[in-house]
Amino acid sequence: MMNEFIFEAVNLIVQYATNYLMPILIVLFLLAVIARLFISVIVNRQKRFVDEFCKRVHSDIWNNPTPKGSFYNLVKSFLARTYFEIFELRAKYKRRNDDHVMTIGDRAFLVQDGIIMLIDDFLTHVRYLRKDISQAPNFKSISNNVFSSNPVFNKILGVVSLSRTNEILNILPGIFIVAGIFGTFLGIMKALPELTAMDITNAETSKVVIDSFLIKISFALTTSILGIVLSIIMSFLNTVMSPESTYLEIIDSFKSATDILWNKCETNDLVAPENMTTRETEAEDAFEMAISKMYSRRY
Repeated sequence: MMNEFIFEAVNLIVQYATNYLMPILIVLFLLAVIARLFISVIVNRQKRFVDEFCKRVHSDIWNNPTPKGSFYNLVKSFLARTYFEIFELRAKYKRRNDDHVMTIGDRAFLVQDGIIMLIDDFLTHVRYLRKDISQAPNFKSISNNVFSSNPVFNKILGVVSLSRTNEILNILPGIFIVAGIFGTFLGIMKALPELTAMDITNAETSKVVIDSFLIKISFALTTSILGIVLSIIMSFLNTVMSPESTYLEIIDSFKSATDILWNKCETNDLVAPENMTTRETEAEDAFEMAISKMYSRRY
């Protein structure tokens, strides 16, 4: 009874898998490419913001090398100004230049909300750091925690887990090869029974049976070829568009910039900043308003 059930199940798999395996592989590959592009967009938007933040920090080092007051006030000013100039001013004036981030795709990926949460979370982490201790804070650990726990950037379109999707994409090349070989064996298994119709006493009939058998075997081998091709392309995409290397670059750049600001400041007091420029005041006001709007919209 059990053997008959297994035999029927295998026959069912052979019947349908040989017909639909290749279309399934192609559809799965297309979905994987789309998912890889989505992940790349999310990670690169984070990198774009960090690059703009670092650019402003390094520019300030050249223009204002003298020490400043509170680290918290200074880093908040830089982060708020970066956000303001990237999002608010571009939306207001529709200017186009290298640091324009906000696009239709960014709206779909909730990039602006993600950046606001990123800044707010980082400021929460550094709010009560002590400047009077001999050892500098571990900004790499803080940065890693802030970026890895961001609820927007950890999901694709705010729904699918980015890390889980990336793990699946990384194992897909091997799955494509295994599925291709599996399809070849299924094709051979489906073609072999036709040899029973061969009559060695009738050359013409035997030739027709052999020709049909070879055609089906050739078609079955194309599944392996397709699996290998898809595996190679997917492996290439996983390497070129790897989020891991970009993420490490983001963390290192952000950590480097915050180290510079920490070493430049004399205190980390939570006092109202003095001598703020009009642009800095406008940037912080716009950022505070953006935080209020985002959290009121989400909750």
